[in-house]
Amino acid sequence: MTRSIPAELLTALTQSECSPYYAFEGQFSSGTIRLWTGYGDRTIEGNTYLGAGQLLNISGLEEAADLSAKGASVTLSGLSSGIMSLALTEPYQGRRARILMGESSVASVVEVFSGLTDKMPIQQSPESVTVQLTVESKMVTLQRANVRRMTSANHQLRHAGDTFFDWTTKLADMEIVWGREVA
Repeated sequence: MTRSIPAELLTALTQSECSPYYAFEGQFSSGTIRLWTGYGDRTIEGNTYLGAGQLLNISGLEEAADLSAKGASVTLSGLSSGIMSLALTEPYQGRRARILMGESSVASVVEVFSGLTDKMPIQQSPESVTVQLTVESKMVTLQRANVRRMTSANHQLRHAGDTFFDWTTKLADMEIVWGREVA
């Protein structure tokens, strides 16, 4: 995917010393969760991201030249059992998520991945809980079968009151005169 990197971010990343970070934004029923790989709060694009430090791990970011669907994983470890109960009850599949990359000395960021949440396996130990959220590329939808049918009943589910498909059976046996005058 071609993307433009803001000039100030590109300059900061090419310095001999830089402090890059990742930020995660996930939309859920109870609200949007925003975390970043540093400490403390950080304002990114006008939103406050909570610092998760080394408890947040983002992996699987990969570019592809073809139209293959790639995914990424966002792992949050060291969680309390209260957060685990939220992870168990919150509907998460098919929710929008995105991953940003930035550098600590500049405000500009670049979106490095966006997609839809898929799986969320939870690993529990006596001391803490680890949640790994898999985010799939939007290209995955191209690999799924289209379950829509070209029938009046299926069309009514999407467009109530539209009688477009009611005419298709009548058109099947209709003689259509083309290129000459009708007598």
